[in-house]
Amino acid sequence: MSTANRPALTNDLFLRALLRQKVDRTPVWMMRQAGRYLPEYRATREKAGSFLKLCMNPELACEVTLQPLARYPLDAAILFSDILTIPHALGLGLQFETGEGPKIERPVRSLADVTKLGVPDPHTELKYVIDAVSLIRRELKGRVPLIGFAGSPWTVGTYAVEGGSSREFSKIKTMMYNEPATLRALLQLLADSTVVYLNAQIAAGAQAVMIFDTWGGVLTPAQYREFSLHYMQYIVDGLTREAEGRRVPVILFTKGAGDRLALMAQTGCDALGVDWTTDLAEARRLVSDTVALQGNLDPNCLYAAPERIREEVARVLASYGQGHGHVFNLGHGIHPAVPPEHAGAMIAAVHELSPQYHV
Repeated sequence: MSTANRPALTNDLFLRALLRQKVDRTPVWMMRQAGRYLPEYRATREKAGSFLKLCMNPELACEVTLQPLARYPLDAAILFSDILTIPHALGLGLQFETGEGPKIERPVRSLADVTKLGVPDPHTELKYVIDAVSLIRRELKGRVPLIGFAGSPWTVGTYAVEGGSSREFSKIKTMMYNEPATLRALLQLLADSTVVYLNAQIAAGAQAVMIFDTWGGVLTPAQYREFSLHYMQYIVDGLTREAEGRRVPVILFTKGAGDRLALMAQTGCDALGVDWTTDLAEARRLVSDTVALQGNLDPNCLYAAPERIREEVARVLASYGQGHGHVFNLGHGIHPAVPPEHAGAMIAAVHELSPQYHV
């Protein structure tokens, strides 16, 4: 679909909130909203054969992206994909083991390993993602904006070096202390790859992009600035910031980084994700209303009874307070065992309770 033929948005609350423009209620979406808590997602994944095959099938990726929108009055769709598509495109041998998470068959452990790698072409090695973005955008028919995303270089790098998930991050931190030049070379390659990848998503129809820095919080403040924030800044500087006649907002999210929000706000991003360990009132004070804030209900709250969920939604809304620039979300992804009707209760509470903050 050419840019000229894309239908106008009928609901742009999410985009306006990210730019701190006037809205009549707080927009809401959920990280991992197209995921295992939905029985229809589990059925589609079974049809695909595996998580990776689902990610690599544009039609099925489109199907699961749209599934939560059929259930709930959400204000944004997020591309169904994974933060490890770039390592997959780099030929590092990505596999997802049931119950164990991602595995990298050929981890990056030396400068020689890094120098073998080159920036993947999003229109060849990552064509399945770009095709999915185009297809989702077409099928949304302008109902809500589409969010594209990628992992931060540091977070993606942890998987590439560790060979999978980690608790201690011993391999990448050993590299950081003993061979910092090797780590910098890897992170720069991942940053260059991410700029090209996200710009391709924007060209294909993504109307906002988010950078997930899941593991930035495991670094010391100085390490965070050098090995995580520096590369996110590089990406922000390299992104297409306008498409189809409007700004393409950029959201940065570092889990466990409440004390670093002021630094993150200086990158030139439009919004920051905030996890549940930082009150939004404090986050708003730290960033001095220079960027929008997204968050930050504790995902475990969705195991509670609907009336308790409503109370917690009220608390989060009150914590942000009066004014624009808030996108309601969980403080991290929705858990697989959450009853779908509890997610619905959260969304209904946001619709009911948020207009008073926008008068």
